[in-house]
Amino acid sequence: MKKILIIEDEKILVEMYKSKLEANNFEVFSAFSSEEGIQILKKEKPDLVILDILLPKENGITFLEKIEKIKIISDIRIVVFSNYDDPETRKKALKLGAEDYLIKTQCTPREFLEKVKEYFRKKPKVK
Repeated sequence: MKKILIIEDEKILVEMYKSKLEANNFEVFSAFSSEEGIQILKKEKPDLVILDILLPKENGITFLEKIEKIKIISDIRIVVFSNYDDPETRKKALKLGAEDYLIKTQCTPREFLEKVKEYFRKKPKVK
């Protein structure tokens, strides 16, 4: 069973996406901050991280910068899933290793699920 970590501070969104993913045979963990996300990453080593940019204390970019330095988790696939649609932030996230940058308002839960399945069908990009 593939493991997915959702790092998102809006609990209602976490629950919605978590139930959708679990219904499709994914094991899902959730974190509500960057710090909590790093702890879960180290412990569970998920196959994919769904990362929001706007998080309390440290944002998603800071998260990407931190995990890049931790060898045991730097090769985990990450997809940004945020409503923060800033071209510079997008560029920076992709440069720091995010595989994709999706905008929440442009993606239905069904499309989101199909995207997740697609990530597992293709080979991870080499960092």
